Amino acid sequence: MSLLAVTALNQSYGGSHTLWDVDLSVPQGSRTCLMGRNGMGKTTLLKCIMGLLPASSGEMAFAGKNLRTLPAESRARLGIGYVPQGREIFSHLTVEENLRVGLGVRGGSVRIIPARIFELFPALKKMLNRRGGDLSGGQQQQLAIGRALVLEPQLLILDEPTEGIQPNIVHEIGDVILALNRDVGVTVLLVEQKLPFARRVASEFRILEKGRCLAGGPIAALTDGVVREHLGV
Repeated sequence: MSLLAVTALNQSYGGSHTLWDVDLSVPQGSRTCLMGRNGMGKTTLLKCIMGLLPASSGEMAFAGKNLRTLPAESRARLGIGYVPQGREIFSHLTVEENLRVGLGVRGGSVRIIPARIFELFPALKKMLNRRGGDLSGGQQQQLAIGRALVLEPQLLILDEPTEGIQPNIVHEIGDVILALNRDVGVTVLLVEQKLPFARRVASEFRILEKGRCLAGGPIAALTDGVVREHLGV
């Protein structure tokens, strides 16, 4: 069963057609890795799913609900957590204030940061009063993921979560993704360029090429031949 289903999605920047009839299925409970060379439309697709860019045509459904008509904040409240490329934390706010921004998006009467955030990222608990801009790149990425997890999402979307991160934090982020999926049942959709990380973390893969979804399957089917054909420089 697909938790997220994208069907025949098209998107254009001005006169440039970026996504071409993209079909993407993210099975419930999966860890699906969206791959492709630079400039192939991966980030654009994620932004369309989140409502940050308008789609020209096509359908998007999350847990059976139509996403196309919903504003971005409503998509988050449905249970979609999003960690954008470049993290986009608030550098002038403290760690605690950044996490509380996530609570504000969640809405309702919840005012307590879920304890799970600090179980997954104990370093954040020690840094609650530090400004986001004073953290290292790896710590900022942990904060960005923590902010998305405040929503307690059904689906966690991560755009290049290992980009510019030191190796020990990369491994820790992989552990967090696997734990969330195994222990809490969070479905994961991530864009990732690093093959060892993708093969360790993902259960499924999809490859975008020139705005089209051309290949996919279980991660075991991501052979060296597939990599050479679709991902080689």
